[in-house]
This record gives sequence, C-alpha cells and structure tokens, in this order.
Amino acid sequence: MISTAIRLARVGSRSELLAAILMVLGYPCVMVAALLPDIWLFAAATAVTYIADWYLHQRGSYLINRLGKVRAGLSIRFLLRQLMVILLLARLDLAEEPLFYAAVACFLVFYGLQAPHGALTTLIKLRRTLPIVTRNVDLHAVRIPDAPPRSLLYRSSEKMLHLDLPAVVGVLVAAGTGEDYLGYIGAGVTLLLALGYNALLVPYLRRSRRAPSAPAVLKALDTWLGEYQPTVVLYFSGSNESAYQGNMWLDTMAAVEGRPLIVMRERNLVAQLADTSVPVVCVPAGTHLMNMNLSTVRVCLYPANVGKNIHMLRVPTMKHVFIGHGDSDKLASVNPYSKVYDEVWTAGRAGRDRYALADVGIRDEDIVEVGRPQLAPIESWTGTTRNPIPTVLYAPTWEGWDDNPGNTSLLLAGENIVRRLLTADSPVRVIYKPHPFTGIRSAKAKAVDARIKALVAKAAQDRATESRWAQEASAAAAGQRAAKAELVRIESRLAELAKPGRAGGDESEESRVALADPARQAEIAALRTEWNDAYWRSFGWWEHKTVTGARPKLYDCFNQSDAMVSDISSVVSDFIASGKPYAVTDSAELGADEFKRQNTAVRAAVILSNGAQEIDQLLSAVADPAADSLAEARHELKTYLLGPDEPTSMEQFDAAVRALAAKAEARNAGVAQRVGEQLPEPLPDPEAASSGAGDGSAEIIAEVEVAVDPDTPSPDAEIGADPSVIR
Repeated sequence: MISTAIRLARVGSRSELLAAILMVLGYPCVMVAALLPDIWLFAAATAVTYIADWYLHQRGSYLINRLGKVRAGLSIRFLLRQLMVILLLARLDLAEEPLFYAAVACFLVFYGLQAPHGALTTLIKLRRTLPIVTRNVDLHAVRIPDAPPRSLLYRSSEKMLHLDLPAVVGVLVAAGTGEDYLGYIGAGVTLLLALGYNALLVPYLRRSRRAPSAPAVLKALDTWLGEYQPTVVLYFSGSNESAYQGNMWLDTMAAVEGRPLIVMRERNLVAQLADTSVPVVCVPAGTHLMNMNLSTVRVCLYPANVGKNIHMLRVPTMKHVFIGHGDSDKLASVNPYSKVYDEVWTAGRAGRDRYALADVGIRDEDIVEVGRPQLAPIESWTGTTRNPIPTVLYAPTWEGWDDNPGNTSLLLAGENIVRRLLTADSPVRVIYKPHPFTGIRSAKAKAVDARIKALVAKAAQDRATESRWAQEASAAAAGQRAAKAELVRIESRLAELAKPGRAGGDESEESRVALADPARQAEIAALRTEWNDAYWRSFGWWEHKTVTGARPKLYDCFNQSDAMVSDISSVVSDFIASGKPYAVTDSAELGADEFKRQNTAVRAAVILSNGAQEIDQLLSAVADPAADSLAEARHELKTYLLGPDEPTSMEQFDAAVRALAAKAEARNAGVAQRVGEQLPEPLPDPEAASSGAGDGSAEIIAEVEVAVDPDTPSPDAEIGADPSVIR
C-alpha cells in the first residue's frame, strides 16, 4: 500500500511521502486555524508547511514539479500562506489596527519586489549563457568572467520567497503578545532583506560581468578549430538517460589515431560526460553547428540514431559511420535508418550477417568489422571461481518502448531467476545490476525492479545472521572498515578533481577553465582504479549486492562474476568476451531452438524459461569445468560476434578510420578536380568594360574559386558546405 501511495504521489521514498502528506494537509489546517481563530495552531500548521515544502525541494521531488502544473506552484503556496496571515489578523479583530495595515503593506511590497528579483536572475543567467559548452577547448580569444556566487542564483526563487519568514513570525508573535513593534520589526527585516537581495544582483548585469556575445564565442571556437584541425568526430545526441551511450566511447576516442573531437547537442548531457582528455564541444543550436568550421574532419562517428544527426549528416566533406552503443540481436541493431551512413561498423561477422538477414537496405560492402575496443578491460575466465562460492550477475535489459515480451526477462522471469539463485542447493552470491532505463516507461517494470532489490537486500540480511557467514564477516571486518574509509578518501579527492576551477562556477566559467590537464587526468584514472578495488573489498565476497549508478561499471561487475544471466542485448555480446558461462531468458517463449535461430548471441548460452528451472545447468557449468558443455561453443561464438583477438580491436578500429578518411580525401579531391574542369573561360574585367557597368561575372569567378579552394574566405559561403555547390 505504501509503495502504491509513493508511486501515486510521485515521490521517491517514505520520508518524501510523509512530507507530501504533511504539506498537503498543512494548508487546510492553516486555513482552519485562521478561521477559528487559533494563533498557536496557525503557527504550528504554518511551520509544518514551511518545513515540508523545503524538504521536498531539497530532495528534488517530482511532486513539486507537478504542483506547479496544477497552479499550486511555489509562489502560489507562499502567497496563500500570507493571505491566511491577513485572514487570521482579521478574525482576531485586528483589522482596524496598525499591525494589520503594516502586514498588508509588507506583503504587497514584498510581492512587488519579487518581480525585479525574477527579472534580474533571469537576465543574469541569460547573459551568462554561451551558445556552446566546451571541455578541453581553449577559448582564450574571448574573455569569460567569473560566475556570480552560487549562493545568489542557485534556487534563487526559493530563497527570495523564504525571506517572508521574519514578517510572518514577527506578525504572529505580535498578534499573540500584543507587542505590535515586533510585527513592524519583522516586516522591516523582510523588506530590507528583499531589497538587499535585489541590490546584490544588480552589479552582475554590468558588461564586464557578462559572457561574451554569441558571434564572438563562435568566432573563437572557429579559430580554435582552425588551430586544432580535428580529423575524427564522435557526434552524440540523446535523452537525459542516454549519457552512457557516449561515455562508452570516450576511451576509444582518446586512443584513436588523429585529432579526435566530441560534438554534443544537449547541455544537460555535458555534466554527465565522464572525464576525458578529448576536446568536447556542445552545440545546442542546429544553425551554429552547421556553420562550424569542420573542414578538416574526415570521419564522423555516430553511437545513436537520433533526429539531430541530420545536422551533421548534411556535410559531404566527411564520411559518416554508425558505430552504435552495443552489439546485440535487438531489432534496433539493424535499423533501416542506418542507410543514411556511408558505412556501418560492427564488432564481428555476426553484425554483418545480421544486416543481411534483416534486409533493410544496408549493402554488404558498406559494413566494416572493427571489433569492440571498449571490451579491453574485461578479464578472461580462468576456469575456476574467483571466490570460494560462485558469483552470478543478473543484468536484465530494460522494458523497451513497446510491450514485446521478448524485450526483457525482468517482467516475467526476473523474480524467478533471483529466487532460484538465492535458494540454490550450493551457496551463490547474487549481484543485481538493472539497466539504467528500467522503469522509465513501464510502472510494472519499475515495481518488479523494486521487488527484486528487496529480495536481494533481504537475502543479504538473512545470510549475515547465519553462523558460517557471521564468522567470515568477523574475520573480514577490519579489512572492510579500512576499505570503506579508503572509499571515503578517494571519493572526496575525486570530488575535488571532478570540476577544475573554483566551486560554484557556472557552465560558462567551466568552459573557460575545463582544459586538459594530463596530471589531473592521470590522478583521476588512478583513483578510479583504487576506488573499484576498495569498493569490492568493502563488503564480503559472500554478500548479495544490488549495483546501480555509474560506478562500479558493468564491466567491473563482469570481472567480479563467474557467470551471468541476461537478455537479448549488447550486455550478452560483451560478456561473451570473458569466456564465462552465461544464460539468457526466452521471455517470449519461442522455444530453445527457435530462440537460438533468431538470436546469434544465445547460441552458446543456457536457455532459461520464464520459470528459470534451467538455472542449475548454469551453476553446474560454473562449479565444474567438466560439466561445462558449452565452453567450446562460447569460444567460437566470441570470434564470430566480436572478431579475432589479433589484431586488437583498437588496431582494427584505427585501420577503419584511416581507410575511410582516405575515401573522404579522395572524394573531396575528385569534387575539386571536377569543379576545376568546369571553370568558365576568363571573362573581360568588368571594371575595364567601356560601359563601366559590371555584369556580375567577377562575383561568379570568385565563387567558383571559393568552390575549388574552400579555404578562400567568402562572405556568402557556408562553412562546411559542399565545395561542389556553386552559389
């Protein structure tokens, strides 16, 4: 019942639900107290509404957003509370007293001061907003001043509205004690604080505190691009939950030959981008992107099929490649949209065959097998369990955008899988790592996810009370305490290194200071390795665990596990790189043979029904190599799905980049040659013509010369446009 109430109230926890209930009930209580009138009940109910409201804002509750949509937003709630104070004074027969008029005047003036406050904060933010957001890009050509103190602009509306507290408290105390001067003092303090807040904001409207103009910033970016001359671009756009799709390619981009650049489209995703030494440019506006100087780029890589790709796909001087964000048998892996790219890169032969079977218009000669460079951190199986008892990872994919039962095992089989693992005859440790998108579309999937987390937590508590594990816990307690202390130290240091520059800087200031620092990045890399080691040492090898969030990464969970249960997704293909036993659930109940026929990645898997009765076969393969009948099949499938071990995936990837860059150069040279052959015969100089009137031929010749040599400046030429187009 409580979980249902939490879901309906759009809150995230019991404490948020309690705060929501108190806030919703508090306002009627305030009104009742004003009508009675009961000043002390009024004061108590008012305090409850203040505290509950503040708590929900601190937690970022979705309920707060919903209240704004139904005309019960923050400013309305504060105004309502102030009106109730006026009503209380009237019901206390103080309507003819100076205190009443002072309170009315105070709240009216205070309300009036909120308008300039809102205008000032909005103007400051607008004038501090650059048309781009960058990392590791030197914008020294423009001056970007420091941001205003975070305390002035962060949740500024809340802070302004809460300045009514002195007036409300002063008026209530004055009404209760008869000491009117206390109400006057409270009202005066509120108005002085509101005026002071506005006064503190005004200096940040000065020209010297503003960010440079959009044209100046874009010109500085083009200057930097001309100096850096990027050759390979990773172009990434997507929803707020899709940052992982770009993050998985960061290490590859850092290692790729040439001069890499990451181009993003959504500001909110920049903050979610993991630390990288590769230059990053976020260009939200399509017009700005289409006018960027990307003339030196020869290869553009796309990890996702999204509508905004069109803004880059229109550039003919570079070759466009779909690289995806995983290799799987999902329908999304053979999307007909892929026809817009010059090439599609797959990990191994399986990807090529997948497109051939799908028959969606992708030509075989446009498919290139490059391996999976991201899989380098995955450790190969030694044939024995890592710890005294096996660890099984359950990593289901999310529910997808439709209700196809084959999308995920979570809905029909998830709880059965976890229960059978937790109650296996021989002890097993379970690690549960759900997909980041789990529950974003389906409330049922979200509920199942919550129940599985509860199952894992309960099993961990029960195991801790068993004598065998209690003894292990006692022996490992000192080491776990040390590991937890180490985690605190590492996280503190990582937080310090997370953002260069001073704390509280805004997006614009961070673009100025976020420059590549090899020493800083080396320290971050070392700390992350230490963090990962300390994390797994911070609890016992026998303890069940739910893992969510960015850390530890999925591949770290692979390395800690001896086997995995998952669904049709890139997770399965990636896990095959380890050579460890794995199981996949036939959630759509196709039958094992048909399931294997339709899905390449499960050909070496233990096939589970929705009841998960076959889980013992997986556990037997982990416990005894002699019982692992699928070992050879896994080895063959690994080569088929992910390509050969030699040359390495990174070497294959670099070779593919070089080959496609050469094609782009050949295309551009061919276009320039063809345009050159079509140059018109020289025309008489219009200035020398006896008529003295030009016929426009000089402009035609100039534009043809620009077409031949794109580096020739022209006010009418669009940067990055096809040089074969004569305008």
